[in-house]
Amino acid sequence: MADHLEASVTLPSDPASVSAARSYVVGTLAEWGLPSDTETADTVRLIVSELATNAVQHTFGQSPTFTVDIALHHDEQLRIGVTDSHPRFPKRLPAAVQQDNGRGMVIIRWLTAECGGRLRVRPTSEGGKTVSIELPWCLPEPPAV
Repeated sequence: MADHLEASVTLPSDPASVSAARSYVVGTLAEWGLPSDTETADTVRLIVSELATNAVQHTFGQSPTFTVDIALHHDEQLRIGVTDSHPRFPKRLPAAVQQDNGRGMVIIRWLTAECGGRLRVRPTSEGGKTVSIELPWCLPEPPAV
């Protein structure tokens, strides 16, 4: 495989775009060699769902679109980032508020750590933010013949 692969899609900040973001990422990773029926693909699917949902729900209409970027470096490190134009960084809500929602970042952080990765939030030069995860790239072993 190539030393560096990248893919990107920009979607409207609409609830229907969450599914489109998941499908785009899982489809791209399948093209790069990660079968969509693996536990890793399921984990990535959930992380992307939470990242995209946050970009749609928590920008309060101030970000008309969000962008999903995927990068694979040297078949070792996978980075998935979601960028929106809203300046407010995600924050953890008090436990009492988290009863019905507000767990997205906790879920993302936990799943990322469970896979040996890390979560980052950084500002963009345009005044928005990118929330990204970095995971080790591990392809499943092919079945023995």
